[in-house]
Amino acid sequence: MSLEACSEDEPSEHVRFAAHLQALAQVAVTEELDLVSTVLTDPDQAMAQSAVARHLDRRAAGLCPDHAYEPWARSMAEVIARHPFLIQRLREWSLFRAISLAQPWTPDALTDASDWLQRKIADCLDAPDALALLAEHGRTKRIRNTAKAGITRRPG
Repeated sequence: MSLEACSEDEPSEHVRFAAHLQALAQVAVTEELDLVSTVLTDPDQAMAQSAVARHLDRRAAGLCPDHAYEPWARSMAEVIARHPFLIQRLREWSLFRAISLAQPWTPDALTDASDWLQRKIADCLDAPDALALLAEHGRTKRIRNTAKAGITRRPG
């Protein structure tokens, strides 16, 4: 969506948000870090960080099983270093990746994680240790029940 295509009644931050999302969805890998850095200079920090968080979610989900995830995450961490919410989201994607690939992770990291990550793991992963932990110590009743259901669905 171009800036010109937006209604004159549309608040400018909505127009910029849509433009940021479009640019981030189309950015070349070689230009990604520069674009994320540029988006984060937007005067509306809540909007800018929201756009970058959506981008992180999309890219991390696509890269999660790939070996390219780790160098991407290290590079991205440098660009978003001054933004605690984005750092937390990237850290949680790394935990999601570790659990999904049966790599080492700590129970405290999962019990201290956000509702977002706990729900995502309970909803999406077949990871017996993580599901058992969330069934007992998930942050909300919904997370605990979803994890219990995931354990019940497991074959065998």
